[in-house]
Amino acid sequence: MHRFNLTAKIIATAVFAFSIGSQAHAAGKAEQTFKFRGIEYVNKQAFIESGGRCSTKHDAHIIEAHELDLNEKLKTFNPVAALAARVIPVYFHVIQSSTNANGGVTDTMINNQISVLNAAFTGTNMSFNLVAIDRTTNDAWFTVAQGSTQETAMKAALRKGGKESLNLYTANVGNGLLGWATFPSSYASNPLQDGVVMLNASLPGGTAAPYNLGDTGTHEVGHWAGLFHTFQGGCAKNNDGVSDTPQEKSPAFGCPVGRDTCTRNAGVDPIYNFMDYTDDACMNTFTPGQVTRMSQMMATYR
Repeated sequence: MHRFNLTAKIIATAVFAFSIGSQAHAAGKAEQTFKFRGIEYVNKQAFIESGGRCSTKHDAHIIEAHELDLNEKLKTFNPVAALAARVIPVYFHVIQSSTNANGGVTDTMINNQISVLNAAFTGTNMSFNLVAIDRTTNDAWFTVAQGSTQETAMKAALRKGGKESLNLYTANVGNGLLGWATFPSSYASNPLQDGVVMLNASLPGGTAAPYNLGDTGTHEVGHWAGLFHTFQGGCAKNNDGVSDTPQEKSPAFGCPVGRDTCTRNAGVDPIYNFMDYTDDACMNTFTPGQVTRMSQMMATYR
């Protein structure tokens, strides 16, 4: 699938392609130190292993319970309804601080993020319509951490719409993270906390290179629509609940062309998939199986 062709994105992709050819990323290695958000890591792999790329996590027992519930609901599932075109209302909440008047996010960046989402989800039955932007100055929320009292308060105060609505929050999020999301099946038990939180600098035109082309948003919205990481469950047969994503033992980083961590299984690692951990310039794909799963999840829970 082809994404929104920002001039900056084209340039970044070209530079990235040259970089992976000259820095041995094709072998999946990370020989250089990697500095991100003021923190220096031994290499990019160390950053990935820190959990900074995405903190949306699913424990095995939670996944098992969720999949059992989904399979039960699919027994009375209406596939025609699932395939119907779905325009998702988007409410964009920008958190600002007393020393950062626009929260590091312009309206242009927001509109470009919506364009990136619509391009990435081309070929699915989902599209995104920006309904409203609001801006809130709150120093405590500006460095919001996942699972914190600040997150609870922020979402309770700002969330709009029903279960069908996507609420996106941007801030200078804490703990060195890029973002996190809630799952569709979580809405019923905690509707006010539903949504996606992203690092402000990860939006198109932001400063969080190589994660500043808008695909943190794509990745987290994939979770919001019901997808696991491609490496969920490692080399297990039904690792991420999608049959056409090759098994992957661990998250990929950079853009390691030809990487194959589950050699006993068919196919190389799905490094181009939006649900892996590769750089934004490397991501470009949802598989047909992922599209089906998102359609089922959205129709069932949203």
